[in-house]
Amino acid sequence: MSFSLYEAFVPSCIQILHASQGWIEKCKNCGSSEEDLAGARLHESMLPFAYQVKSMVAHSVGAIEGVRKGSYSPDISAPATGLEQMRLDLGAAENTLRALSKGEVDSFVGGETRFVFEQMKLDLPFASEDFLLSFSQPNFYFHATTTYAILRMKGLDVGKTDFMGRLRIKRG
Repeated sequence: MSFSLYEAFVPSCIQILHASQGWIEKCKNCGSSEEDLAGARLHESMLPFAYQVKSMVAHSVGAIEGVRKGSYSPDISAPATGLEQMRLDLGAAENTLRALSKGEVDSFVGGETRFVFEQMKLDLPFASEDFLLSFSQPNFYFHATTTYAILRMKGLDVGKTDFMGRLRIKRG
């Protein structure tokens, strides 16, 4: 059985992006202010909740856009701090990924994508599939897990099934 780049990257990002919108929706009634949540951190050396959410978008749909261009650079603009805007950003990323064709994503195999971060003087060459699978995918899951962990730390009643979202089970 062959396994495509599309199958290795896109459906799992969609699954977690969809689930994360539910976490954000639950946040709206958790008793913490939006400002408090947006700035919440697991540790003072880590970036805040709002950045973690933004990074989920950056390392899913943003990664695909980077592969299309052949170059990916971190977006250093300020993240959205309102819960509804965060939810909308996650939803837009999910919808963009849903609109991708398997053929387009699979056509990235063998291409080149550079990770360029001028502030740190980094310019790293990747095969496009390695950029998605060894750089963006681990980053995506790191930021998703950190987002979820901050919400748990803030007392939000979510569990593993909330994190995982809708499973892609075999039907019929």
